[in-house]
Amino acid sequence: MWKQPFFIIGFSVLALLLASSFAYEWIWGTTPRQVQFLIENGRVVEAPPISPNASMPFGSDPFGYDILGKIVLGAKYTILAALLVAALRMLIAIPAGYFLATYLRRHRTWIGGLADSLHYIPLSVFAAFVLFPVLWMPEGGFTTTLWERIFIQIVIMALLTAPVIAVLIGNEASLVYRKEYVLASRTLGASKFRLIRKHLFPQMREKLAVLYGQQVIETFIVLAHLGLLDLFLGGTKVSYDPMLADPPMSISFEWAGLFGSSFRYLQGAPWLPLIPVLFIAIAILSVSLMMEGYIRSKNPKVKKRKLSAKEETVIEWNRTELRKKMVRLAGMEESEGAVTRDPH
Repeated sequence: MWKQPFFIIGFSVLALLLASSFAYEWIWGTTPRQVQFLIENGRVVEAPPISPNASMPFGSDPFGYDILGKIVLGAKYTILAALLVAALRMLIAIPAGYFLATYLRRHRTWIGGLADSLHYIPLSVFAAFVLFPVLWMPEGGFTTTLWERIFIQIVIMALLTAPVIAVLIGNEASLVYRKEYVLASRTLGASKFRLIRKHLFPQMREKLAVLYGQQVIETFIVLAHLGLLDLFLGGTKVSYDPMLADPPMSISFEWAGLFGSSFRYLQGAPWLPLIPVLFIAIAILSVSLMMEGYIRSKNPKVKKRKLSAKEETVIEWNRTELRKKMVRLAGMEESEGAVTRDPH
C-alpha cells in the first residue's frame, strides 16, 4: 500500500494539513491574525473583508481575521472529526453486521427492511434536528466545553447511520456464508465465532476498508450541509444583542462552519465561502486517492516485460517449429486414415 503513488499523495496531503494545524496553534495560538485596514503608502486602500493579496493569500473575513489562519486552525477539527465519525460507525456496524448475518439470519430480511427505511430520511436534516440542542448556543452560553460538544456530535453522527451500514455489512457477510469453503467449515463443526474470525473478516477486509473511506467522504458532506444550517462543529456562537447582533459564527474555525457562516457573502466576497469549500474538496480528493491506492495495492496489475530481440527470435523459432510439427502430424493422420479406408 505504501508503494502506491495515489495512497502516498492522499496521505501526505492530509498529514500535511494536520501537522500544519497543530504547529500553527503551538506557535501562534488559537487566534488568527487580524487586520483592521489594508494600508499602502500611508493610505487606507481596503477595509474588511479584504480581498486576497500578497500578505493575505486567502483574504480576510468581515472582522479582519486572516482566512488562511482560520483554515489552518480548523483543519485538525474537520479532518479528525470526519475520521473519528467514520471509525466509530465502522466500530459499531462491523460487529452488528456480523451478528446479524451469523446469529439472526432468519430475521435479517425484516431487520434490513426496517433499517432501509432510514434511506428515505435525509441524513443532514435528521442530524440537524438531533444536534440543534447540543450545538446552538443558548442565551446564557454553553454549559459544556468545546471538546465535550465535539464528542457528543461525533457519537450522534455515528449512531445515525450505523444501522444502515450494519445491514449492508450483514448482506455482504451472508454472501460469503454461501461459499463452498464456508459450508465445508460449518459441516466440519466450526463455531460461528471461528467462521467470523477465519472466513468473514479476511474475505471482507478490503471491502470494509473501502467502506470506511466512503464514510469519511460522506461525513465531510454532512458537515458541509450542517454548516449551511448554521450548526457548526463544536458549537455555534450566537449573539443575542437586540441592536447589534452578529451573525452565527464557528467557535473552532472548522471548514464547514467557515463555509456556512460566510455563504451570504458569495456575491460580494466570493473567496469567503469558496476557500473552505476548496479545502473540503481537497480533503475528499485525498481520501479518494487513498482508497484508490489501497484498491490497487490489493489488486495489482501484472506488467508485461518488454522482450529482447534474442528472446523474440527464440519465441518465433519455437512457434515455427510447432507449426511444422502440427502440419506433419496432420499429414500422418490423413495417411493413416487413407490406409484404413483402403479395401485392399
